[in-house]
Order: sequence, then structure tokens, then C-alpha cells
Amino acid sequence: MPIAMLREFLRLEAAGGIVLFVAAAIAMTWVNLPGGETYFALFETPFSIRLGEFGLGKPLLLWINDGLMAVFFLLIGLEVKREAIEGELSSPRKVALPVAAALGGMVVPAVIYLLITIGEPGASRGWAIPAATDIAFALGVLALAGRGVPTSLKTFLLALAIIDDLGAIIIIAVFYTDTLSPFALAGAGVALAVLATLNLTGVRRLAPYVLTGIVLWVLVLKSGVHATLAGVALGLAIPLARRPGEEPDDTPLRRLEHALHPWVAFGILPLFAFANAGVPLAGLAFTSLIAPVPLGIALGLFLGKQIGVVGATWLALKLRLGALPEGATPLQFHGMAVLAGVGFTMSLFIGTLAFPDAAQLGGVRIGVLGGSLLSAVVGLIILRLAPTRAMAADEVEGTAAR
Repeated sequence: MPIAMLREFLRLEAAGGIVLFVAAAIAMTWVNLPGGETYFALFETPFSIRLGEFGLGKPLLLWINDGLMAVFFLLIGLEVKREAIEGELSSPRKVALPVAAALGGMVVPAVIYLLITIGEPGASRGWAIPAATDIAFALGVLALAGRGVPTSLKTFLLALAIIDDLGAIIIIAVFYTDTLSPFALAGAGVALAVLATLNLTGVRRLAPYVLTGIVLWVLVLKSGVHATLAGVALGLAIPLARRPGEEPDDTPLRRLEHALHPWVAFGILPLFAFANAGVPLAGLAFTSLIAPVPLGIALGLFLGKQIGVVGATWLALKLRLGALPEGATPLQFHGMAVLAGVGFTMSLFIGTLAFPDAAQLGGVRIGVLGGSLLSAVVGLIILRLAPTRAMAADEVEGTAAR
């Protein structure tokens, strides 16, 4: 990825993370003011789209979670494809360490969650909630750490989060699909074949892909598989290869990614956070905070993520599978690993799939917000206090001179 494009991407992600925080804060404030019940009433408002006999009707909340979030997953699909072909995931040497860190950062939080929730009826469905990392929020906090944080560390967190998102997509497809409609699945298969044909025959216009993607989204929604996966499939089908004489930014994938990124960072993700982060605090007791599900999520995010990322990275380094990000100190890397525990949007999203009942979602939101906030604050403190590579070298030279 060219340096200028990477900086632009990180700048958007950082600003988007701040907007996410503001959206969540507004939701928390609204739901805890007099008349806070109007918050829930708003998102329970039914909304329908009809075309003749065919129609889709859902509460506004589900249009956001199933519809708009499909656009977010489309962006993930575009990012995964670009990084896998020509970016930070394009070679075994580049991808080994972020993959190890991401896997450790998914497995250990899930294990911690399951250990804490043993014996709690139905709680095991939430094992994947603390396994997710919110790329926008984490990069936003990382940006607040100042210029002493090397770009290589930000790139590593970006690669880790993208792999983490890919893992979340697989988890959603495998573990959070209940009943299936063979007819709708067959139709989705035809739509996927159309997308593959468009790509293989060299179609460069975005319109045929987008129209086919909309049909795919409807069919996947009706099939019983979560509809956001249609966005990923569409993203992977968009062409990235350049034609002779074509600038890198002129490929269909890059044009679509560039067009979508501001809408996702400043519109879709903040709206999702606003719609899902409202937690009533009235009557909230300490026992609610240490109940198995919220405690398992919070500790999974805060402890599990940093233990998993650091532990798996240490093992990978011992096996000579890569090297720490250039210019980053071990303490800075640890601070980044703590920030990987900022699950927020992805954790909330998986939480809505694991526990669709509104009563159960309250505990999920408490755990996600608590674990994410703790990870953000502690990670930021570590990064602010950690000496940079240049500072560490100066201290060594000064000690030697004395």
C-alpha cells in the first residue's frame, strides 16, 4: 500500500473512531435522561420496502444491523482483497506475525469468556463477542497517543484488525446461522456465480456488481445466513487488477473503497453505535457488572486480547516467523495489543446475533462498553508513557557516556 494512501486511510479511521465515541456517548446520555424510552421506541419503529407482492419489513434497528452493516462488511471485503493481493497480507513473511497475533487475540478472549460463564444457561453462545476488534475505534485511540507511535505499529494494528474481521466473518457464517432456506441459498449461489462471471470476463463498471450485490443481499437475508456476509462476497468480487496505463487509484476496487470509506467511517458505524450502545443505568447494581456474561466479555476484551496478542506474537518471534514492527519498542507493542481489546462495534454486532433477546443484550452492552473503555484508556496510557525507539537509544548512549 503506498505511504500516502496508508496515511489517508489511518487518518479517516482515527477521525471515525472519535465520531464513534461521540455517537455512543449521545446514545448513553439519551437513554438515561427523562423520556429515555423514546430511544428504544425510535429503533423499534417498523419500516418496509415493497415492490408489488414482494416486500421486506423490519424494525429500524434491524435495517441498520442487517442492511447498513452489509455496506461496512463490503468495505471489509474490499480491504481484505487489496491487502491480500498487494498490501500487508500479500506475502507469507508479511502476514505471519499479524495472523499469529490475530489468532491469539481471538482464541484467548473466547477461552476466558467460556471459563467465566461456565454453568450460566445459554451464555456459551456469546463466546465470540470478546474475540472482535473495532478497527476504527482502536486506530482512533492509537492516533491520540501522539507522533511517537511509529507508522509501522499502526500498520500492524490495521493488518491484525483486518484478519480479526475476517475471522469474525467466518465465525458469523459458521456459528450464528440457524435455519436455512434451500431455495434462497440456491438463488444466492446463482448471484455469486454472476459476480464471478463479471469478474472473470473483465467487466470494470461498478453498476453490474452493485445491482447483483443487492439481489445477493436479499437472497442471503431470506436464506437464514446473516445478510452482512453478502457484502463481503461482493467486495471480494470487485476487480483490483490494473489495465496497462491505468493509475492504481483508477481500478474498480480502489474507486469503490475510496468512495465508501467516508460514508462508513462517519455515517454507518457511528449510526450503528448510536443504535446499539444505549444502556439504561437506572437501577444498575454492582452485581450487574460482575454477572458472568458482562464480566466474561469485559475480561475477555481487556485481559484476553492483550494476553493472546502478546503471547502469540512472542511464540511467532521464537519460531522466527517475523519481526516486531520497525521502530516500535516492546512496551509500545504491548500498548497496541491492549488497544486490540477495543471491541465496540464488532463485539456489539456479534452480541446482537448471539443474544437477540433485548433483556440479554443489556448485559452484553455493559460488558462490551466496559471492556472496550478499559482497553482504550489503559492502552493509551501505556503508549503515552512508553519511550520511543529514538528516546530509548538516547538513554542508552547517555548511560554509556556516564
